[in-house]
Amino acid sequence: MTMKRRSFVQGAAAAATLGTPLAALAQAAVTLKFHTFMAPLSNVWLSMHKPWMDKVEKDSNGRIKFEAYPAMQLGGAPPQLYDQARDGVVDIVWTLPGNTAGRFPRVEVFELPFMMNNAEATSKAYWEYVQTQAPDEFKDTQVLALHVHGPGMFHTVAKQVRTPADLRGMKVRGPTRQVTKLLASVGATPVGMPLPQIPDALSKGTVEGAVIPWEVVPSVKVHELTKFHTEFPAGSPALYTTTFVMAMNKAKYDGLPADLKRVIDANSGMAASAWLGKTQQGNDPKGRAAAEERKNSIVTLTAAEAAEFQKLSAQIDDEWVADMDKRGFKGAALLKSARDLIAKHGRG
Repeated sequence: MTMKRRSFVQGAAAAATLGTPLAALAQAAVTLKFHTFMAPLSNVWLSMHKPWMDKVEKDSNGRIKFEAYPAMQLGGAPPQLYDQARDGVVDIVWTLPGNTAGRFPRVEVFELPFMMNNAEATSKAYWEYVQTQAPDEFKDTQVLALHVHGPGMFHTVAKQVRTPADLRGMKVRGPTRQVTKLLASVGATPVGMPLPQIPDALSKGTVEGAVIPWEVVPSVKVHELTKFHTEFPAGSPALYTTTFVMAMNKAKYDGLPADLKRVIDANSGMAASAWLGKTQQGNDPKGRAAAEERKNSIVTLTAAEAAEFQKLSAQIDDEWVADMDKRGFKGAALLKSARDLIAKHGRG
């Protein structure tokens, strides 16, 4: 025992003489705070966030540990999450860029109407697009992953939506500014709000419907608060999707030992983005089953019925391109790039 202690003390003295910090003698460990708005029993938290954290912990041999905070447990509102990571209030967040309307305009291209129908492929496209077309879009943070969810669709309280006419005057929740523009274009009265507000808004009649993918339906009780669900044809472009970002505080990332940086890097990027998108869309059948169990009405539009929605919302693309041009970006080139990348990575 004495010899071991003497060896450590001698090693420490030698390290001090050489200017090596004591921490370098031991394997450096770090604890990261992960914060998001998703509920602790949601599919996203249980099948995406927790497994990602578990893998990072395992790959680091336990030298990276997480304090995990779902449901905004560290305070603030969902639109503040990105800035919490930027400012170091927390270390890693998972959030919607679209929660802050117009702040991350170039990635909105993936939220334009009828852009995608496969979350894994579109998530790969989204990652590559940001690297090549918008590398400074999230410059205030270290971006770990970028992905989208499965096909978005209508969930309504009082009547089935089959045509745009069915939406006339109906207050419908949308997640982001491009999706609320889409809702307005097809006749609804759009109401923008973060996901956690949906149950209260539906129960109080603040909205009469919402657009979300099947996957998230159980976590916000939409299968209990609505009776009608409208899907778009399988294999054709989805009504919409939403972009997500998993971002880390830059200083925290930069301060990691090189080997722990490599662990984070190995669990970031296109592969992580694709896995998140695939996993999220893979949970869609669970959400659909929850609505089926309640014997809710589920309809799938025909190609002709879907085409009516596509026709009415087509101008949203042109409006986005014009908006990008005004901001000094080449809107048409950005739109073409996003479409080409989705095609490159496969649509289904």
